[in-house]
Amino acid sequence: MVTLREGLKLGEGGVISLVGAGGKTSLMFKLARELAMAGEPVLTTTTTKIYEPLPEQSANLILSGSVARILAMAQKALKNHHHITAAAEKLSDQGKLRGFTPKVVQEIWNSHLFRWILVEADGAAGRPLKAPAEHEPVIPACTSQVVGIVGLNGAGQPLNDQSVFRHERFIQLSGLAHGSQVSEAAIIAVLVHEEGIFKNAPADAVRIAFCNQADVPQNLAAGQRIVRALIQRKKTGLNLNRIVIGQTLFDPPIIEVYDLNLA
Repeated sequence: MVTLREGLKLGEGGVISLVGAGGKTSLMFKLARELAMAGEPVLTTTTTKIYEPLPEQSANLILSGSVARILAMAQKALKNHHHITAAAEKLSDQGKLRGFTPKVVQEIWNSHLFRWILVEADGAAGRPLKAPAEHEPVIPACTSQVVGIVGLNGAGQPLNDQSVFRHERFIQLSGLAHGSQVSEAAIIAVLVHEEGIFKNAPADAVRIAFCNQADVPQNLAAGQRIVRALIQRKKTGLNLNRIVIGQTLFDPPIIEVYDLNLA
């Protein structure tokens, strides 16, 4: 079974930003659990908003706007646990946590307290697909890997606000009309567009496309067709390093891996 660490081809540590739609939160906490079980200190956080994690996702939550306080509390907690979630504050009316600015993430990373910082850097309101607005995604400059997630449940669905977050922007980037069936070509267009899912990624960051929700045969087949098309695009200078087909809610989470640096 290929682990998430192997599938994403992670090194010895870094800041990983998760963008796109269709499984960012589940991937973040599943990867955090895997890394923490290997004894590596992991921080999960966000530069936008996330729902307060369930105990089984993250048992250790730190809420503070002070980097010094966060580090002091985390240092104490890490003596007994390898995984911590931190955010600036709880938004009581939403059941969500407000995250940190990229500058704060940088300060926490510079402390060298954590080997890994996993950042949910994009919001999607639970939709399987999205296109980023002007202010999105919010990716820290210290990010070493950007994982762009697309939910395969959105393939073949009508292009509207029920299946695509910021669907009007998706229309602009993909060229599809409102209400049209979301094609694999449209998903690819938004994935590779300079204003698409990987927008704001640091120039030197590794870019990994994660085709999620491949737990049903039709989604797996759609993911494989997307991969074949992206491999062809690689020959024309596509700025993408790796493609993964997976299922973050199930095991094994990694189904297929394609290293485009070797293609």
